Amino acid sequence: MRTSKAGLAVAVSILVAATAPAAATTPDPLAPYLTQKVDWGSCPFKGGKAQCARITVPRDWSAPSPGTDLKVSVSRAAATGERRGAILVNPGGPGGQGTSLAGALAGLEPAVNEHYDFIGMDPRGTGQEGGDDAGFVCRVPTGRLPAEDDLDARDRSAASIAAHQRTPRAVAEACQSDALAPFVTTWQTTHDMDLIRALLGDEKLNYLGYSYGTWLGAKYASLFPEHAGRVVLDSSVNFEGRLQAAFEAFPKIDQRQFDRVYAPWLARRFPDQLGKSVAEVEKTWERVRGYFRDQGVSPDIFDHVFVGNGSPKQWLVGALILTKGVAALDGTKPAPPAALADDLDRVSRAEFGVPAARLTAADVAPPEPDYADVGGTRLAVACGDQPTRAATWYKLLSDLQGPAYPLFGWAYGLSEPCGFWSDLPRHPLPTLPAEAAKNVLVVQGEFDPQTGYEQAEAAARAAGVPMVSVADSPFHGQYAVSGNSCVDALVSGWFLGAPRPAATICPGVPLPGEKKVYPVTGPAGEATEPPEPAPRDALSPTRQQLQDRISAVNRG
Repeated sequence: MRTSKAGLAVAVSILVAATAPAAATTPDPLAPYLTQKVDWGSCPFKGGKAQCARITVPRDWSAPSPGTDLKVSVSRAAATGERRGAILVNPGGPGGQGTSLAGALAGLEPAVNEHYDFIGMDPRGTGQEGGDDAGFVCRVPTGRLPAEDDLDARDRSAASIAAHQRTPRAVAEACQSDALAPFVTTWQTTHDMDLIRALLGDEKLNYLGYSYGTWLGAKYASLFPEHAGRVVLDSSVNFEGRLQAAFEAFPKIDQRQFDRVYAPWLARRFPDQLGKSVAEVEKTWERVRGYFRDQGVSPDIFDHVFVGNGSPKQWLVGALILTKGVAALDGTKPAPPAALADDLDRVSRAEFGVPAARLTAADVAPPEPDYADVGGTRLAVACGDQPTRAATWYKLLSDLQGPAYPLFGWAYGLSEPCGFWSDLPRHPLPTLPAEAAKNVLVVQGEFDPQTGYEQAEAAARAAGVPMVSVADSPFHGQYAVSGNSCVDALVSGWFLGAPRPAATICPGVPLPGEKKVYPVTGPAGEATEPPEPAPRDALSPTRQQLQDRISAVNRG
């Protein structure tokens, strides 16, 4: 594996601000990392055609020191034809493992894989996908957590608010007590990415990132503009602003998707069980919420089923919970809609372990989360990349968002660990320079409930880059995973040498169990082309599983 001379020069420059001038004979502290051999072999997870390896990275790129190194897992689905370079991929999170993503995307986009290696990475702190390394885990003392199992953020009593805030405080303090936390940040991970580029022997690193992966990719391009190739940011946060703002917008975008897209879909697909109008569906939703509360399911947990509702699988899980709750309330056993019967059965077996026909309300009762062990990467990055706001500010946000966005507005401001994060960032994250912006493309669904349309639009406008919007799309993740031929043609074409697409509004694809698109008024505007049905082919299950995974990673 040859080492790029430019990569060596860039890596050495990382230390300029942090180290004093040294004598010419001083050993280069980065030489062991840049000259390491990458031993590609089998992967610890099943499926895909990728090879995997583990590379050594400094714990702190600003001050490498022996004995404190970290291991980062990488994967490679090698180009099948004439190689033009590599595309590093990231599923988001923060904290999503991406090594299996490389092989999956290579299988979905073989024309791109003909000329590019797809490179996956399990970012620092996330451990090894399919392996024994669990990564950065925060050990939360269970005695610090509230004993109540009926938490309902709609209860605005002092006791309820205090009980809600106990968990995020305990989680934040547990994560910050780990010595690794300050080194699990976007700044550090971008330097790991540039090391991967250098070890591949490439002058440029192309990139495809979803959700938080858009922040990561934009910051790589900002810190290493001379080495950023074509960068696609799919389902984007405002990478020119605050990362935490993406999470703070969840109540608004979740409520919008529920009211304008999900509830109408439920009314069309399940009219006899859930209601024939949005108002009837929402009334039924409240009935089922009360039923599960009486069965011992925390109202907060029930609500959370419909938060970040960004994939077909999660839509179907919600439909199963609602219809089985109604069946228990009314003593009925209605048949599922024929167009969704197979999908509902598949999700029922995967999620609850029984066929949909035998599923009961007891089977679908959402479980309480286990906070004893919490993945630390998401919090270390989300709370550590930039200065945080105080818990009192988040409490006021809850007071403001609750009445307007009751699905998650009451709960979010009381459940945010960043409100209790006291450590300050160690490294600033710049915005995109013009040199890098010319190589960036944003892709965004109109009703995405995990990264809001306005966040992506604001970033694209501020950076001066075009955005491919997807009208009427309520799901998280577009390119390669949504079956949208307009999006796929534009993005793949650009990777393969076509000019960067201009701002475009692609049509959406029909929702699960439907054959046409039902247009909804929203921030994106009208599509410039008529909608097409999503393809149902041999790759459909792979696309759907990958979109489900991208959504699940970013629900947290």
